[in-house]
Amino acid sequence: MAGLTLRGVSKRYEETEVLRDINLEIRDGEFVVFVGPSGCGKSTLMRMIAGLEEISGGDLSIDGVRVNDVPPAKRGIAMVFQSYALYPHMSLYDNMAFGLKLAGTKKPEIDAAVRNAAKILHIDHLLERKPKQLSGGQRQRVAIGRAITRKPKVFLFDEPLSNLDAALRVKMRLEFARLHDELKTTMIYVTHDQVEAMTLADKIVVLSAGNIEQVGTPYELYHAPANRFVAGFIGSPKMNFLEGKVVAVDQTSVTVQYGSGECQTVAVYSGNARTGDKVTVGIRPEHLHPGDFGNGAVGRVMAVESLGDAAYLYAECSAAPDGLISRIPPLERHRHGDMLRVSASAEHCHLFDANGQAFVRATSHAQAA
Repeated sequence: MAGLTLRGVSKRYEETEVLRDINLEIRDGEFVVFVGPSGCGKSTLMRMIAGLEEISGGDLSIDGVRVNDVPPAKRGIAMVFQSYALYPHMSLYDNMAFGLKLAGTKKPEIDAAVRNAAKILHIDHLLERKPKQLSGGQRQRVAIGRAITRKPKVFLFDEPLSNLDAALRVKMRLEFARLHDELKTTMIYVTHDQVEAMTLADKIVVLSAGNIEQVGTPYELYHAPANRFVAGFIGSPKMNFLEGKVVAVDQTSVTVQYGSGECQTVAVYSGNARTGDKVTVGIRPEHLHPGDFGNGAVGRVMAVESLGDAAYLYAECSAAPDGLISRIPPLERHRHGDMLRVSASAEHCHLFDANGQAFVRATSHAQAA
């Protein structure tokens, strides 16, 4: 097992810089997930760690050794792609043993490694089958098993579940969590799916346009996002954003007035906030409720989606360009076109300045994070 350190790492293709000044510490045995929208640089960063892309600037160390110029085969890593890349004419056993055979490993060692990996992944009863006789989830396990047999210091997974259906993705997420708990090896996992990130990670790295926006635990990113981008990216449905200006400030709260005149108090440390500043209030759907708590905004009901155990109300609101989403009890009734006030308690709100940076929340959630 090993930790990784990236210091000032960058990647350029001619004049185009796709990753800039990446500084990251990954501890031995951590499960770290790189997440972000398409084109943010997460897969490129993974490939640089693997040695499949050259590093344009900065230093990458694995287990304390600088590896910028070390070839992939000598870095002590194993990578699993979204494509299973199995040899169709070989049995599962031979697919998993192939890399060890090429390395000249002795037969007894190969057999022990393959059977141990197969047992860990619960595919030991399938070793004589060919890939075409397997389900998608079983094929992915074979690809993971091939990586396990190499006993790497670091596992790299590049969107390994993207080819699976929704139900199988859920099952395989649990398998990844169990695998990490059993192997206790450093794992780095790339995905665009925030649910995978939130359920698997010890630590999440959120990237956008070649930059790291925030690094933290799933709890930290959800309850204490560093900026508006992270707040909007983490969470499903996404956070509501309402535009307004500061009308009152004290040490542990800021009151914001929306363009329509309604106000919302937010429990944050006011910092440099001044009356008249343009700001954005962020409220998660589970904290935005029909009713008046002395705060709020007025919206027009557009639709209600019932999911059985809960429902989501969608409303138009002049303060929220993207509309509002509120999670409501499943039996609560609202008709299309109804006008209603939606509110949130001050301690459940976030506040972002004109540059999108978050104010520090003066609540137990922020302190616990």
